[in-house]
Amino acid sequence: MSTRLNQRWILRERPDGIVKSDLFEKDQVPVPELKQGQVLAQTLYLSFDPTQRAWMAMETYMPIIELGDVMRAGGIVQVIESKHAKFKPGDIVNYLCGWQQYVVFEPDRPGLMPATKLPGHLDPALLLALSLTGLTAYFGLLDIGRPKAGDTVLVSGAAGATGSIVGQIAKIKGCRVIGIAGGAQKCAWLIETGKFDAAIDYKADDLGAKLNELCPHGVNVYFDNVGGPITDEVLLHSAQNARVVLCGAISQYNTPQDQMYGLKNYLSLIINRGTAQGFIILDYLDRAIEGLLCLTKWVEEGRIIQEIDMQHGFDNIPATLARIFTGENLGKQLLQVSEPALPIPTSAVEKMIFNLLRSFVVWRKG
Repeated sequence: MSTRLNQRWILRERPDGIVKSDLFEKDQVPVPELKQGQVLAQTLYLSFDPTQRAWMAMETYMPIIELGDVMRAGGIVQVIESKHAKFKPGDIVNYLCGWQQYVVFEPDRPGLMPATKLPGHLDPALLLALSLTGLTAYFGLLDIGRPKAGDTVLVSGAAGATGSIVGQIAKIKGCRVIGIAGGAQKCAWLIETGKFDAAIDYKADDLGAKLNELCPHGVNVYFDNVGGPITDEVLLHSAQNARVVLCGAISQYNTPQDQMYGLKNYLSLIINRGTAQGFIILDYLDRAIEGLLCLTKWVEEGRIIQEIDMQHGFDNIPATLARIFTGENLGKQLLQVSEPALPIPTSAVEKMIFNLLRSFVVWRKG
């Protein structure tokens, strides 16, 4: 048995209302010796996303997290030891590692999400920020929202990890973009940094009046991250043939199921011949490389600003999850668990091939 110890945060209780730190308990277990085909990695960064609240409470598109299990989360890990031919010490990997310092995985065994080796020359924190919420924004807007130049695109939760990228992609596609966010600081970020055309502060503004003012011809594409009364009001302002992208409903995640807000204005979709479609990013994993190539290119060119709210320290993990439900974060919520223990391997040839492929995909996607 290895003498290395693994600190973990396990799920102790299911959430009842808002996520709190006392739902989790820290423990420590020995790291097992590797078997053939296995890889040992150290966690560098963790991602925090609203969907984790659902994983804790119910069966969704993923199994419920069992009490006593390590809290599930995506992250960036670095390979420390390997008994698998395709993974070498030092490699950077995107994996569903959970809230723990070390993780042992078997790349050849089917799982919820595959372990994906990442190019060593790219910033791992940026890749983690883009790999879930960035891809969600990319495929949700482009495949389901189908924006056209000149469309009015409205985004709720616009200062969040997904919404902020949605709006910036819509600007790249020649759309007029309006964001809904909570508070003057977030609205200022949308206009000054995110280059949105306008912002609505749902905490201070009359939403219906602002939509009448800013969207006199209606909303062509609504990218919905919040649900509830905001979405109900937006439906009244749908343009003909509007597309509603149902990505999330963070306003309802801490509400008991029998008390969730029921939409009243869905008939607007009938009147305006609109469509509303939900999606899960897992549906697009086979196209993830396309999205990441485009997103990293746009970031490098300065056409997308990926705002990262970085917290630090293993003991701060539970409190960091709570931040995304209280509106404390701006942009993508990450936490750094540790620094890389080994040099990160890079290859000039790999970098050249990556850049050539990226330029081709961005050109092809217009």
